[in-house]
Amino acid sequence: MTRSESTTGGPQASLDPGGWVDAHADALFRFAMLRLRNASAAEEMVQETFLGALQSMDRFTGRATERTWLVGILKHKIVDHFRQLARDRAPVETTNDADLKLFDENRYWLHEDGPRDWGSDPSTEYERARFCETLQDCLSGLPPRMAAAFTMREIDDVDSGEVCKVLEVTSTNLWVILHRARAQLRLCLESNWLDSGGRAPKR
Repeated sequence: MTRSESTTGGPQASLDPGGWVDAHADALFRFAMLRLRNASAAEEMVQETFLGALQSMDRFTGRATERTWLVGILKHKIVDHFRQLARDRAPVETTNDADLKLFDENRYWLHEDGPRDWGSDPSTEYERARFCETLQDCLSGLPPRMAAAFTMREIDDVDSGEVCKVLEVTSTNLWVILHRARAQLRLCLESNWLDSGGRAPKR
């Protein structure tokens, strides 16, 4: 059987492992950095992604692009990283009345100066990139397990039940963790993004 044929006899989607680093490494690293906030960990996840992709090339069907397929593998690697992180358990902080006043029942900010819609103007791409940089800095200020919970649930839209399994917490504890994360991120973003006129915090 040639590389151009699948085990079912049909044509196999084309992959170019030799070009993965040049074509995708930077994008995968940025994806991992937003979630892990640690360059060494992000680099390790990207390396494990490429290794995992090499080992599962026969599963690539071509229904997604090469990069989308690699990002999917990277997401699983990051969840595994968070699962390992959860073994270093930390006490769950309780919420308080001040936190409860920051959001409505639908988790929207109760603030007239909350984040505004960027719209579809291409000129806003720079502002969006700077916001992501600020969000990454704010995430780095959260306790590791709290950041992991927020990243999985709110950024990657992982099901709450799965997040509970990964972090080994109850649904009630997860609600508290996420509420604390939103409260701390809101305060950080208000200070470093909204109050600074949309400029990323100084390093």
